[in-house]
Amino acid sequence: MTTDHAALGRPIGGPSALAGDVRRFAHLTVTLAIQEFKLRFFGSALGYVWQLMRPLMLFGVLYVLFAVIIKVGGSAKYFPVVLLLNVVIYTFFAEVTTASVRAVVDKENLVRKIRFPRLVIPCSVVLTGCFNLGLNLIVVLIFALIYGVPVRWEWLLAPPMVLLGAVLALGCAMLLSALFVRARDIAPIWEVLLQVAFYGSPILYPIEALNKYPIAQQIVACNPLAALLIEIRHVVIDPTAPDLYTVFGGVWWRVLIPITLGVATCVVGYWYFNREAPRIAENL
Repeated sequence: MTTDHAALGRPIGGPSALAGDVRRFAHLTVTLAIQEFKLRFFGSALGYVWQLMRPLMLFGVLYVLFAVIIKVGGSAKYFPVVLLLNVVIYTFFAEVTTASVRAVVDKENLVRKIRFPRLVIPCSVVLTGCFNLGLNLIVVLIFALIYGVPVRWEWLLAPPMVLLGAVLALGCAMLLSALFVRARDIAPIWEVLLQVAFYGSPILYPIEALNKYPIAQQIVACNPLAALLIEIRHVVIDPTAPDLYTVFGGVWWRVLIPITLGVATCVVGYWYFNREAPRIAENL
């Protein structure tokens, strides 16, 4: 004999984060991401060009100001390519996480009316951002070839490293989207944190610019996003550039700090989103 929870006045929990059906989850995520990608350029004459112009215009301003006038790059090899790649990756991370903050709330009508895996929402936001990132990285590749960056087999490691950045963005997206349902202050707080991450990561400057301040250099490298930028530059663009092991003074266990923080972000993000998923419709 089953108990009618509705008759007893007890709230009936909604679907969980994955809802048990992985194939349905994957299909819904891809479908929603493609739809969002198409709608973003719907009615626009230039379409994707606008998406490309944002990082390129930001790169142009930053390059003239920091590389040409202030000369922050110093003697760093291929610094314009490094700067463009950093801007593209940061833009992806910032846009994806910012969009994910309101993602669940913006889908309120869908959440209230349809039972589907709630994790589809932040995952589709990240996947849409990956579509844009892939197209932007093609431009970075062309620019690198024109600038004379030598082609090496290590370039094959670029996709897995970019994927790690997408996973980090997903971890933040899950946490932020679930937190925003209960606390709307998350939006302005995250905007401030993104600004801190922008200036606190080696985007406008090479990490060796902080060689005189090794403690500050290591603090910066503890940021998972900054660690990713450092490693991508070393592996893909300039093998003579310092890697994480060098930045942390040759102490191998310190390299585990940004890795642990990145993994913890993903684990905590999924745990919290999965805990809140059945109550999202109720909290909205």
